[in-house]
Amino acid sequence: MSDIESSPDSGSSQGDRSSAEMPSQNQRLSLPNVTSPHPAAWSVDELLKTCEFRMQSRSGPGGQHRNRTASGVFVTFRPAEITAEATEQRNQHRNREVAIRRLRYVLAVSLRSTSPLATEGTSPPDQVEQFVRDRFRGSPLKLADDNSFKPAVLAMLLNDLHVAGGQPSLVAPSWKVSTSRIVALLRTHHPAWTLVNRIRAHHDRKPLR
Repeated sequence: MSDIESSPDSGSSQGDRSSAEMPSQNQRLSLPNVTSPHPAAWSVDELLKTCEFRMQSRSGPGGQHRNRTASGVFVTFRPAEITAEATEQRNQHRNREVAIRRLRYVLAVSLRSTSPLATEGTSPPDQVEQFVRDRFRGSPLKLADDNSFKPAVLAMLLNDLHVAGGQPSLVAPSWKVSTSRIVALLRTHHPAWTLVNRIRAHHDRKPLR
């Protein structure tokens, strides 16, 4: 690891289609990179081997001095020092599950791995990432937040959108879906939506709406 559009009938995507061009490697927004497979695509067991847990007392519902609980869970992905937390539940096991799921989403947005759309790529595609792509290529991309594949799918899409300068119209063909399907999935996770608009701003493109 390194050191670490809207729907088709909106104005932004019309601009994408009329001027769609894949940016070169040196034109892309600089983002933290990891070696494939992306950690959001790892199995939970594999991910946990690289994580550190910390339990912390947090006030539960009812105010600072009521229902105080020591069930808050913080999980850190050590290779990148990325942390997610869950403190809402009184059940520590439940908070642990939620923290792990949140970590996978944070990793999906925070780190980039190789995209097959990158023209400079010469190595064969990673098998884990390719499995995710093959499984969801041509699907509606309607994934519930608790779907264990959703962080991995978001990570793969964001890899592609990073390479494509934030243009869903350039990414949709490789997933065999409409541009609107990609935009709809991004809408379900605000940090992913924000990242894509940050990428678009870097390339002087209007934000997705």
